Amino acid sequence: MNAKARKKMIIRDDLILAIDQGTSGTRALLFDQHGPVHSGGRLALAPTHPRDGWVEIDPEDIWLDVLTAWRQVLEGSGADHVTAIALATQRDTTIVWDRRTGKPVYNAISWLDRRGAARCRELVETGYESLVRVRSGLVVDSAFAATKVAWILENVEGARAAAEAGHLAFGTVDSFLLWRLTGGAVHATDASNASRTMLFNIHSQRWDADLLALFGVPWQMMPEVRDSACVFGHTDRAGFGRPIPIAAMIGDQSAALIGQGCLTPGMIKAGMGASCVMIANTGPTALASRHGLLTSIAYRLDGEVTYALEGTVFSAGAAIGWLSESLGVIERPEITELLARGMKGNRGVYMVPAFSGLGAPYWDPGARGAIFGLSHDTGVPELARAALESVAYQAYDLLEAMIADGLPRPAVLRVEGAMSANDWLLSFLANILEVPVERPAIAETAAMGAALLAGVHLGLYGSLDAAGNAWEGNGRFDPAIDPAYRRQLLDGWRKAVGRVQESAP
Repeated sequence: MNAKARKKMIIRDDLILAIDQGTSGTRALLFDQHGPVHSGGRLALAPTHPRDGWVEIDPEDIWLDVLTAWRQVLEGSGADHVTAIALATQRDTTIVWDRRTGKPVYNAISWLDRRGAARCRELVETGYESLVRVRSGLVVDSAFAATKVAWILENVEGARAAAEAGHLAFGTVDSFLLWRLTGGAVHATDASNASRTMLFNIHSQRWDADLLALFGVPWQMMPEVRDSACVFGHTDRAGFGRPIPIAAMIGDQSAALIGQGCLTPGMIKAGMGASCVMIANTGPTALASRHGLLTSIAYRLDGEVTYALEGTVFSAGAAIGWLSESLGVIERPEITELLARGMKGNRGVYMVPAFSGLGAPYWDPGARGAIFGLSHDTGVPELARAALESVAYQAYDLLEAMIADGLPRPAVLRVEGAMSANDWLLSFLANILEVPVERPAIAETAAMGAALLAGVHLGLYGSLDAAGNAWEGNGRFDPAIDPAYRRQLLDGWRKAVGRVQESAP
């Protein structure tokens, strides 16, 4: 951040503790008015897979990781206080807990979990797709919270009766953490997280009575929906020594949109981690997609909504993890860049990493992953390159859907996440998209965005726009590819995706 931009943001020297609780793990960072001053290590989450397509997380693991990350960053920095807390959390993942004890009645059901797929197909077949799409902005899919909370109510003994009696609370991860931080005093969420439940009306900004009835979710379970930046509550004095305001809560992808400085309608960023989420700022317009994308809420400030058009690829970096952890053919993910650089082309090998089905823009939960073009000469380099290329191809599908929905081709795509450290991938991505790709100087964009929201709300910083204008890059990758070769690569990808869809049960 340059000196001029810092001067715009500085009001006084205070520290904000930002908790980034994502799909792969939890991290805490301290921010002052200049940016991050200290960060702790990432604590990895260990999901379980009780059945095919099921993905669960112990909510107590999430909670303990948050406390551990908090303690580590304070000890590592030597700071003896923080002014406020900001939460950026994974979206869609569903937790139901007992208000009387604060204990979850079941594991957190991850957004990657597919157990609700049959219910979603039934709703589409019986004509409810339009209702869900128009009210919530989402496609009918089990990635979102509605079918997950419905499953818990239907399958956990006594859950429905307890919910109807007002004893159970529903929330995404942000809501659960807020409840714990405040000692059970506050049950709330923000508009960005609410918009990913398939139960929230993104136009009226309220829980939708018809959607709640459709999924059989009692309104008594639902959290209050607030702006993304406000004083949600204060930490419980008994547990934390003194009351600290929780001044921002926001979905991690929305937080990263802010941290990437994408505050102007039409700007687009992509988070490239285990999954790939491409999200475009559409300003005050809730742009309805006709090409398999989602209309959601990026953030809500002072009652004013900023909408987003987005698409999620379920498996991006997860494909690299599969090569490393499941197959054991590469020692660590970083090696893939060297392997890819050592090849002149992909030798006709394509990977479609549909480990949890295909997300946007296909929305095919029955599809399963496949590798095409194998021969006796296929080795680890070909597999590594195919996995990396699949990320770029899936990002291409998302961007083309956005353009088909009416967004202009962006002047640049800003990227973040673990995979954005791979220069070869970003260069290939720019070639396939035919759009320059930029990487930020501050890698922890979700935590940064949440901290900026909290700081602006509390008056510690200047305006959010000033913060966005202060964005700095750490690498730019411009397209440089033969158009005919690019078309050849994309034709091969389309054929591979088509074959995966044809083979789906």
